[in-house]
Amino acid sequence: MARATRSSATKPPVAKASPTVKDEPVQLSSPPTTPVPQSSRKRKAVKHEDDSEPEPSVKTPATSKSSKRAKTAAVKKEEVNDLPHNLGAIPDLSPNADANDDGPSAKKTAKPKKAAKPKAPKKEKVEDVVAKATMTTKESPKKKGKNNSYGLTPGHTPYPNWPHPSAEECEEVTRLLSKVHGEVHAPKTIPVPSLEVSGCGEVPSVLDALIRTRLSAATSGTNSSRAFAGLVARFGILKSGVGKGSVDWNKVRLADTKDVFEAIKSGGLADVKSKDIKKILQMVWEENQARREELLSSEAQAPGSANEAPEEKDAEVDKAEQNIVSLDHLHLLSTDDAFNALTKYPGIGPKTASCVLLFCLQRPSFAVDTHVFRLCKWLGWVPPPGDPAGLAPNAKGTFAGPTRNSTYAHCEVRVPDDLKYPLHQLLIRHGKSCPRCRAITGESSEGWKKGCPIEHLVQRSGGRKDGGAATTPVKGAKGRKTSAKKKVEESDESEAKSSGLSDVESSELSDLESE
Repeated sequence: MARATRSSATKPPVAKASPTVKDEPVQLSSPPTTPVPQSSRKRKAVKHEDDSEPEPSVKTPATSKSSKRAKTAAVKKEEVNDLPHNLGAIPDLSPNADANDDGPSAKKTAKPKKAAKPKAPKKEKVEDVVAKATMTTKESPKKKGKNNSYGLTPGHTPYPNWPHPSAEECEEVTRLLSKVHGEVHAPKTIPVPSLEVSGCGEVPSVLDALIRTRLSAATSGTNSSRAFAGLVARFGILKSGVGKGSVDWNKVRLADTKDVFEAIKSGGLADVKSKDIKKILQMVWEENQARREELLSSEAQAPGSANEAPEEKDAEVDKAEQNIVSLDHLHLLSTDDAFNALTKYPGIGPKTASCVLLFCLQRPSFAVDTHVFRLCKWLGWVPPPGDPAGLAPNAKGTFAGPTRNSTYAHCEVRVPDDLKYPLHQLLIRHGKSCPRCRAITGESSEGWKKGCPIEHLVQRSGGRKDGGAATTPVKGAKGRKTSAKKKVEESDESEAKSSGLSDVESSELSDLESE
């Protein structure tokens, strides 16, 4: 027992106020505890309890919160740090870990050392740099191209519950429009390419047809023809081969994008189209070189080569060796495969691909431009907004309305193959010339009273610029704008008639699909 002295007896209030005496009861059977930091005292106490059973005479205070926390921490440490099957504790593998330091300071010192971890992957980074430096250009199409189906499945309509148009409806519209605009038949042979009119694919060369159609997108026929003439003047034409009389596309491929821009800047959207044309030509050239290797290989087989005669294979190899950029091998593919091959190029969507299929590859395809889209909606060939038939099976919500691409997919299935070419041409002619079916028109428009041959079949709706017809007279500034718009359309239409190409695109086209 501690000895009581006179000096200690004179200070009883201080001793009672000390919290350490109250929190640390000392038993006679236990040795006095050595004053140490709180964290160390807990760790040592827990370790003593874990290593051996306490003697009966030693009692651990049940009311000590610090002791409970120490026990909990010890249990958690065992669960986290012990290896299974009694293999011991997980060693500390940190590079600056101190084997003798198992206190809380060890965690603090190890945490900032995370910054040293990036030192290990440095070797991989160097290898990545070397790999990038030695990468071949064969991987570039994966970066430049796109694999976009636009949500379409060839041979399947997005509106399976919509029964229009029927074959009879298609035949009736074709018959009525033929009386006004003349009968239209698909040509048996593809005409010689024109250097004055770009057109929309009416040329023998598939690549030539693709670029011409791309130039015609979202602009007038006059502007697209100017752009094409600019390419001819700057890069020249081929003197022989399938592409004879058309642009030397390999020179365009090797040229700077700025030069291509300058050549087509009069055609509208030259910045976007020049970049697309450059990317398309580079992708096609690389595909030609890959096909050449496959045709020369005894193991690999180029797509469609099974349908290619030996002399045709030799000619394709020769063209690739001479750097003649060509897409003529698409003739060997099925219609669906050719469509998918065309839509992977930047700026090429369903409408452009369908035009190439229809006019160059001479496959039945119902291309849908802005005029065809407008008339298909007015004829009721696609479900209107809000109609449940426009929703996919088990889909919820309200149908927002058809799009150009969904209209193409639906009519591609519903329109008979033998009517796709004439009906496409007739709808374009009618949509550009009919006073009541033009994009911008109204009851006060010139020629409105002349009527429409399909008046009893259509139900006009929508906004002026969106494909619908205004039902009230247009006045003021809008009226002047409408008048100017009519002049542009009539000018394009007269040029199309004089050139014999009724598919020259109007200024309303919006075929700028994203990459």
